[in-house]
Amino acid sequence: MDIKELREEINQIDTQLVELFIKRMNTAADIAKYKIDNKLPVFDSLREQEVLNRIAELVGDKMEPYSSRLFNTLFDLSRAYQNQLLPHDSQLAQKIKSATCDLTQSFPTKARVACQGAEGSYSQQAGEKLFSLPTFMFFSDFQAVFQAVEKGLCDYGILPVENSLAGTVIPVYELMEKYRFYIVRSIRLRINHTLLAKEGVTLGNIHEIVSHEQAIRQCSEFLKAHPHIKVTYFSNTAAAAKYVADTERMDLAAISSESCAKLYGLSVLSDHIQNRDNNCTRFICISKGMKIYPGANKISLMLTLPHKPGSLYTLLAKFSALGLNLTKLESRPMPGKDFEFLFYFDFEATTCSPNTVNLLNELDSSLEKFIFLGSYSEVF
Repeated sequence: MDIKELREEINQIDTQLVELFIKRMNTAADIAKYKIDNKLPVFDSLREQEVLNRIAELVGDKMEPYSSRLFNTLFDLSRAYQNQLLPHDSQLAQKIKSATCDLTQSFPTKARVACQGAEGSYSQQAGEKLFSLPTFMFFSDFQAVFQAVEKGLCDYGILPVENSLAGTVIPVYELMEKYRFYIVRSIRLRINHTLLAKEGVTLGNIHEIVSHEQAIRQCSEFLKAHPHIKVTYFSNTAAAAKYVADTERMDLAAISSESCAKLYGLSVLSDHIQNRDNNCTRFICISKGMKIYPGANKISLMLTLPHKPGSLYTLLAKFSALGLNLTKLESRPMPGKDFEFLFYFDFEATTCSPNTVNLLNELDSSLEKFIFLGSYSEVF
């Protein structure tokens, strides 16, 4: 047989497959109706394993790895289809519906906002871009920001989550599982690091530089060019600038912002000392309750997956099938559990889409741990 004849045979086989696929999905729909009437869950791991075992015997060892992938995909498609047919009155769906603001309710302009660090911090600068009339409260660490929001001391909290040069702000992600909150907005802030010292001090006088770990990583090339200068981590860039202003030392400098120079009466020894000019930090704005404001087009999730081959692939296939664009995928080891990970997802989608809500319901009902972190828009 030549290539045309072989392709024609493939076409005929594909036609049969399509007919059988439709028949299988229709039967899955009938099963979904039965499950609704009898209050049974969509996911049945024992049944799926039984099918895989039977298929493995039918196809033999040579084709078993391929048939396993094929039928796992079919299971996934069947579950997705069945979930669409189930009543959309899950607890998560109801919370999303009640949290969705109407088009007349815009993002607030006035609020009590928690920030880590001191006056002049980059978190404060992000908050000033999000709120027209904010009242800031400053806390010593990221955990205190989560606590301030959780206890109702502040309406919102501003937290850095990633930087274009230094990557993920790991301490914030490690705290996300511990506290219950929702992301209501995010912002990308352009960061320009400057080296600040007391008036009259020159770069040649500096023996020590203090700043936050992230800022130091973002300015690593500048610091490598001055290997004789000691580098000390500080809780926050603004707090580092304030420390330099308050101390009597004339050999100390801080990596901070130009606004902190004006705020604390310091001089700029060097400007634009970050490794790259396109240095941006992404901040999230969190609240205690779920609020989905008009224009929300981004969703964040936190979840665990079964510790078995193909789990992540299967999950990613769900997003791909709906044409959803993943913008972040982060994994962190789970404390006290060997080789188990907590995954963080950011993707572009709106909760106004029934398909998106169906996917969220499916994940919520099928995964051991699933946390909806919020639906929001991002400001640039």
